[in-house]
Amino acid sequence: GASGIVCGILAKRKNNQVIVLERNTAPLKKLLMTGNGKCNYFNEVFNKNCYHSEDIDLVEKIISTENLDKVLKFFDSLGIVPKIKNGYYYPFSQQASTIRDVLLLKAQEVGVEVICDTFVTDIRKDNEEFIVSTDKDTYKSDFLVLASGSCAYPKTGSDGMGYTFLKKFHHTIIKPLPALVQLIGDGNFKEWDGVRSDASLELFEDGKFVAREEGEIQLTSYGISGICTFNLSHFVTRGLDNHKKEEIHINFVPFIDTLVTPWMDEYSKKLSNKNLLELLSGFLNHKLAITIIKKSDLYIHDYYQKLSNEEKLRLCRNLSSFPIEIVGTKDFDSCQICNGGLKLTEIDTSTMTSNKVSNLYVIGELLDMNGNCGGYNLTTCWISGILAGESIGDLSD
Repeated sequence: GASGIVCGILAKRKNNQVIVLERNTAPLKKLLMTGNGKCNYFNEVFNKNCYHSEDIDLVEKIISTENLDKVLKFFDSLGIVPKIKNGYYYPFSQQASTIRDVLLLKAQEVGVEVICDTFVTDIRKDNEEFIVSTDKDTYKSDFLVLASGSCAYPKTGSDGMGYTFLKKFHHTIIKPLPALVQLIGDGNFKEWDGVRSDASLELFEDGKFVAREEGEIQLTSYGISGICTFNLSHFVTRGLDNHKKEEIHINFVPFIDTLVTPWMDEYSKKLSNKNLLELLSGFLNHKLAITIIKKSDLYIHDYYQKLSNEEKLRLCRNLSSFPIEIVGTKDFDSCQICNGGLKLTEIDTSTMTSNKVSNLYVIGELLDMNGNCGGYNLTTCWISGILAGESIGDLSD
């Protein structure tokens, strides 16, 4: 994947013999799927709030200004011209294949050997030498870099085997769970299936406020999706795994910056001849308006002005704080990244070397460091790959 190829390029620049073992027919399969095929590879804004980890202070060290600078210089050296939109970096072509092609070209140019269709079955260490067994051959090396990805998108080759090898070397793995993933609600939501809406989401765990996100959400027959949903999913999956009650409140009228009931009172006065469906359809999708009216135990042909105060309050609450109990998420086949992984206290974050096994490096999605949407997870791959590649010594000395 992304971290492994970058690491290989940097390590080869120091005259090491570098072999990349790839289980797919070609490397960087998952990279082609990022950013909806456009490859959002970096962002203008970086801080620890963009990430989740049990060791968030160590995340800050990894995303230091110096390391972020290394990423930009690396891509500049490859000739990548960025297209920056709302702080998100894309290749100017807006095609992920551009990033893939320049990385593979550079790997070939510096002499990285990539062996595809190879499945690693076992890894062990004999004295100072790593012995890597595959379904086709056995390899021996002085340095070993694990860059096998997490459990996300297993169809791209990530099956969690890296965690198995890390456990064999007595490392601690925080349970991997789906992240940046769709959320499943308690109930049937067929009536609003396919609707997109600007909204703000508030997540409550066991009744306590956890986090808030705003943006476009996608309403589905099973619950909710979209970027702001994904950014809350880390908390949800971890909470559900710990048997917490997870509830999301959706504000479908984030443009109202006052109390909703007085706003609706004024809005309805201008349109007193319209029934509830006609009234709400002035600012909501037709299918969503019907869902909210039904959720409020009202009828589409009711008139707002004739509702009781209690009925008005119920409607306005569902407009601004529509509750959904989250009972699950889509699985690893659908998630973009995992939350969990190798505990960061067990590596040297300046080099990505294991604190338990000499000359073992761990990079990319295997780390307990998952970010929000916006190029943050790819940046983890770039940084960790660069740090590992830089730290592997020059064997010609």
